[in-house]
Amino acid sequence: MKKQEQTESWGQWILQVLILVAIFFGIFFVLNKFVFANLTVSGISMQPTFENNDRVIALRHAKIKQGDIVIVDAPDEPGALYIKRVIGLPGDTVVSKNNQIYINGKKINQPWLKAGQKLIDNGEDGVSGTKYTNTQNFTLSSLAKTQNYRQFYTAKQLKEMQKTNKVPANTYFVMGDHRSVSKDSRYIGTIPRSKIVGVVKMRYWPLNHTTFY
Repeated sequence: MKKQEQTESWGQWILQVLILVAIFFGIFFVLNKFVFANLTVSGISMQPTFENNDRVIALRHAKIKQGDIVIVDAPDEPGALYIKRVIGLPGDTVVSKNNQIYINGKKINQPWLKAGQKLIDNGEDGVSGTKYTNTQNFTLSSLAKTQNYRQFYTAKQLKEMQKTNKVPANTYFVMGDHRSVSKDSRYIGTIPRSKIVGVVKMRYWPLNHTTFY
């Protein structure tokens, strides 16, 4: 009788452990699906802020502000994700001149570029001799006249951007911190809110570079 009770006790314990494990993984799945995104940085477009293979956690459905780092569904590469920084919000005018960015006519502070100001491209991504922070002169109006933009916008949208120089409603102008090589809103257009996976809140790998944002 005693042996049978012990067997039943072990069986109940194992069942409880399995239930707890199932609950844990269920909670983890729900959080990862609807609240957080655990992602690996691929590429060099956000150097030196992020390096290839850094691992980050992004918060889905977070409010987006200028300067935030975001994960976006690549509009030009189905299935790929890009990590970029928000520069212009919906309705903002955007002008780049002499490596400075002007939003709504005011020069913005870009402390995230400081670390890359003295770094020189060494041939990665086919670029050599330029500074990481090298940003060509442009306006949103001028970008709207390029062949690249014609891939992502209707003729009506392009005409509106050419006229107003404004970021279209519900979209964001994003750029990489490694400006000289980054494929961003200068080439792939502004990013719809629905294509922003989340706002990066933490880098947890490598451990010695753990950072909260």
